Amino acid sequence: MRFLITGTAGFIGFHLAKRLLDDGHFIVGYDGMTDYYDRRLKESRHAILRRSNGFRAVEARLEDIDKLTEAAYLAEPDVIVHLAAQAGVRYSIEHPRTYVDSNLIGTYNILDLAKIIKPKHLLAASTSSIYGFNEKMPFAECDQADWPITLYAATKKATEAMSHSYAHLWGIPTTCFRFFTVYGPWGRPDMALFKFVSAILSGKPIEIYGMGEMRRDFTYVDDLVEAIVRLAILPPVMGKPAQAEGVCDSLSRIAPWRVVNIGGGQPEGLLNFVEAIEKAIGKPAEKIMLPMQPGDMRETFADPRLLEALTNYRPSTPISVGIPAFVSWYREYFGK
Repeated sequence: MRFLITGTAGFIGFHLAKRLLDDGHFIVGYDGMTDYYDRRLKESRHAILRRSNGFRAVEARLEDIDKLTEAAYLAEPDVIVHLAAQAGVRYSIEHPRTYVDSNLIGTYNILDLAKIIKPKHLLAASTSSIYGFNEKMPFAECDQADWPITLYAATKKATEAMSHSYAHLWGIPTTCFRFFTVYGPWGRPDMALFKFVSAILSGKPIEIYGMGEMRRDFTYVDDLVEAIVRLAILPPVMGKPAQAEGVCDSLSRIAPWRVVNIGGGQPEGLLNFVEAIEKAIGKPAEKIMLPMQPGDMRETFADPRLLEALTNYRPSTPISVGIPAFVSWYREYFGK
């Protein structure tokens, strides 16, 4: 199959592209190579992908419609996977314009291209942050998610709403997936795991927010990629919901569109997460306990039943396996 993937120099896009290349697919990767974090990490990821004859890279911003169109016609994609976005919850409080440009205008450009080239399936990344302060646990796709607490979450909610309108108007089969705290090798430097490992190895203290009482449904990146690969060949069809007892399918009544959680449904306490890092490194962390930060959710907890009903799969890699894999990569990449 032929894929157009946005965000291939990013953490998740890199892993997805590498998996699909290993499976023999053709990939055109599109990435803006922004300076949100060290470009050298992004360049290293793309350098690995370029080793494959099945990979072509177009490096430009999502707002650059001419370059995006060039990438689309180079790819002639059966499937578009839209992962590129301005990420980060706290960063959205300080730099809101970046999220409008990338996540709203960029997503609109992707949707308008899909209208023209008519892929068999469009998949777009959303986030568990959409659930905000929902008190019902676990978070299910049919739950109300109309009160985002950060602009980042609001732009992802807009991605879902915009893509639904295009699916309805132009018949574009579309799946939005809500990620739950993805981690693993080649992760972003702004993520907690990266920050904690870097600080501990350097003998610096780590800052733990929410006084360590937060819980997250951590998802190992290989599990996430497996779920996306399985979903890619399952475009939504109106009138054909998932057949599983007790599962609320988010399939639209008026469009070939649905939203799917990608998470294992096994939240871990933040202090347990830190303990697993200490064990993997073999060194205790000096901890600075701090209150909750604006925009933080106290807990995320995925209901994975729809994903499992559709794909016969749910993420299951424990942090006791995933964290040592990250630490091993970090030590090798940075020579520590």
